[in-house]
Amino acid sequence: MVKLWAGIDAGKAHHHCVVIDAQGNRLLSQKIPNDEPVLLDLIATVLKLADGDEVIWATDLNHGGSALLIAILVAHGQNILYIPGRTVHHASKLYRGEGKTDAKDAAVIADQARMRRDLQPLRAGDEISTGLRILTSRRADKSADRVRAINRLQAQLLEYFPALERAFDYSRSKAALFLLTKHRTPDGIRRTGQVRLQAWLKKHGARSSTAVAAAAVEAAKSQRTTVPAQHLGEMIVAALAREILTLNQELADLDAHISEKVTEHRHTRTLLSMPGFGPVLAAEFIGATGGDLTVFETADRFAGVVGLAPAPRDSGRISGNHHRPRRYDRRLLRVFYLSGLSALKSCSASRGYYDRKRTEGKTHIQAMLSLARRRLNVLWAMLRDGTTYTPAPGQAARLAG
Repeated sequence: MVKLWAGIDAGKAHHHCVVIDAQGNRLLSQKIPNDEPVLLDLIATVLKLADGDEVIWATDLNHGGSALLIAILVAHGQNILYIPGRTVHHASKLYRGEGKTDAKDAAVIADQARMRRDLQPLRAGDEISTGLRILTSRRADKSADRVRAINRLQAQLLEYFPALERAFDYSRSKAALFLLTKHRTPDGIRRTGQVRLQAWLKKHGARSSTAVAAAAVEAAKSQRTTVPAQHLGEMIVAALAREILTLNQELADLDAHISEKVTEHRHTRTLLSMPGFGPVLAAEFIGATGGDLTVFETADRFAGVVGLAPAPRDSGRISGNHHRPRRYDRRLLRVFYLSGLSALKSCSASRGYYDRKRTEGKTHIQAMLSLARRRLNVLWAMLRDGTTYTPAPGQAARLAG
């Protein structure tokens, strides 16, 4: 029988814990450092207050600053609920007072855990899934840095050499980036000439050196005017080009590490058998779910967490008004959306289902979300039964029908 609820407003250096009983009476309110000895003392104090009855813990963070706390609670066999910070923010408006303190937030977390029955249990991920979450988060950061650097490079090139900015796709051409590390001005490229430029690129192992040199010289011939402060602009372009090349190598190294690490998880074989899933998306899926779908209980509840279960917004005479839920895991939605896009090229069943939705009048986004939900149901069953994806003859026709 549950006797106490402990709400924790988690932070980086400190947490605040509030413990309440079944009537909502506050029994403990304490600010504690994010250090193991103090956290162990807190758990012992709360368990002593419970006097042998069960304690339900709840926190507004499921990783980061609360990782040590969660690991200690799991090691002591405690039940933990996760309440998203946005939920705590909106729930706080229902309580007395307009002020915001860590103590109030912790009390709101504890009270919500006491009253609600729809909160998600929190489990610490295993070693592999936690490692994959860290690696894929790092990859997402590096990928975002790369996109920003490419955008800045193109914007800077546009300032003084727009023809060269238009000549290449710098997100795809490694040779074009390498070119910018040394040759990046109209007059400089013209003086070097196509032959020497091609030889220099080829010497340094750049692919398509002939085409890249020809395009660069053609762009240089189209501009004879020197823009003010060109020497500063080209210096920044060179630095950005080197930065992007470094980021490309770091992303390649991360992809190799992820591809190696993901093979250690028990779900990888099933995930990789699903059309559209590669090592990186499989790793993101495992990292986001903690490698255990039993916590979601049903495929429908999992779809709600992913953001693929439409939420009704009916009012009065208006019915059937469905929208995407406001609270969902954007990492998982991205996994299912991108894997669905990839599956359109390689899976006839996915292509058939998508085409049928388009003929029904759905937009591309709506059809992709419908496909993602169908694929979620299939993947749930595969992971539940421990089977791999083996399309039967005529499956595409059945899914499209």
